[in-house]
Amino acid sequence: MAGRIETRLTELGVVLPEAPAPAANYVPAVISGSTLYVSGQLPFGPDGLTATGRLGENVTVEQAREAAKLCAVNILAQARAALGDLDRIGRVVKLTGFVASTPEFYDQPKVVNGASDFLAEALGEAGRHARSAVGVAALPLGAAVEVEAIIEISSGAGA
Repeated sequence: MAGRIETRLTELGVVLPEAPAPAANYVPAVISGSTLYVSGQLPFGPDGLTATGRLGENVTVEQAREAAKLCAVNILAQARAALGDLDRIGRVVKLTGFVASTPEFYDQPKVVNGASDFLAEALGEAGRHARSAVGVAALPLGAAVEVEAIIEISSGAGA
């Protein structure tokens, strides 16, 4: 039987992929005490990387918002792989979004809203979080967006 978060994702039409494998020498998620740290996730979809390039150059805010949402989907996939059950998520504590952008681009928060809005919609109050949105010159594999998360693990039933 699907848990409440998996049920909500189904209602939203979101199917979590298998957790993407790391692209270098790191682990995709680490549990320390009651905290889950999810490594930066790129916007990988069924057809590979969905948004490459830089904001202010060749990627629109809307394309990058969708990419940030996909990063958040991949964060939940990593959380499910690490925790076994998404209902063990107590709260998304913090997101950090990295946006590949030109020096003249200043709307990084609008881009990272794609991840923030999705997590709030999928997880309700538990998806509301502190956040940083940072512009960077380049990201791995030429991705336009990367998002990492710090998640509190619930101490309730199933934890």
